Amino acid sequence: MTPMTTSALDAGTSRSHRAGTWRRLARRLTWPRVLAVAYVLLVFVFLLAPIVVVIGGSFSAPENDRVVMSYVEFPPRHLTLKWYAEIPSPQLHALGFSFALAFGVAVAACALGVPAALALVRGRIAAKPLVAAILRAPLQIPHVVTGIALLQFYYLAGDLSGLYLQGTAAGLFLGHLFLATPFVIGSVTAVLQRFNVRLEEAAFTLGASRWRTLRRVTLPIIMPGIFAGGLYAFIVSFVDVPVALFLAGSNRATFPVELFFAMEQDFNPSSLAAASLAAGFALLLVIASQRIVGIDNLLKAKSR
Repeated sequence: MTPMTTSALDAGTSRSHRAGTWRRLARRLTWPRVLAVAYVLLVFVFLLAPIVVVIGGSFSAPENDRVVMSYVEFPPRHLTLKWYAEIPSPQLHALGFSFALAFGVAVAACALGVPAALALVRGRIAAKPLVAAILRAPLQIPHVVTGIALLQFYYLAGDLSGLYLQGTAAGLFLGHLFLATPFVIGSVTAVLQRFNVRLEEAAFTLGASRWRTLRRVTLPIIMPGIFAGGLYAFIVSFVDVPVALFLAGSNRATFPVELFFAMEQDFNPSSLAAASLAAGFALLLVIASQRIVGIDNLLKAKSR
């Protein structure tokens, strides 16, 4: 066989392979699948478009420095970083306070939610459905109603004890903890309901105590649920506006509240820059959490 003949055979084989690939792809591209893909892309565009506009608008610059921008320009015609340098210091302080508050709320919600979930799934509690409904109640109450109720409760408790929590970081922390704990309870409960108790029985058979079994067997297995609940709690605390409007003080405003007041009084692209920093930090937090703990483990745990 000559080299020319071999080359022609290879070319024919390659064309036949490509034709087969296109035929298989054409068989897979049915109308239901095409519509499903288009629907998913539309949902992603709908969810991500506002964030893209905010981040893009934070880099927009006026045609000259004498023009005051009171609008969002997207796509930006001129790029600049000046708005990041002009972020008001109250917004930066509020951003740091919101992250610290959300992290503390996430930790405390996990500390309360994990024992509560264990008690709901494994405890012998009278009227367990009623208890579970009470623990889920904060999910059903509008946040505005929660803020008003907590504010009135703080006033009443202050009149009785002399300790007024409204306008303090502690009062805001307790309000966000009230909102966030049910997310941890629900996430951990979902994992515990699929938990294989034979693993704990094997640990007991090998001589492990209850505390050691909880620390070395139970907690590592339900860690994806704890992590997911803590992440939900962090997000709920960080993005909350209604409760923070009622409970936060003038010197302890959270970032969403500070941004809300800034947008209400006088719009400035520096607010877009601050919001872009918050979105970027949140994205880095999710990526780091994925690397450290692994969100995929939660999906595997729920699929068992």
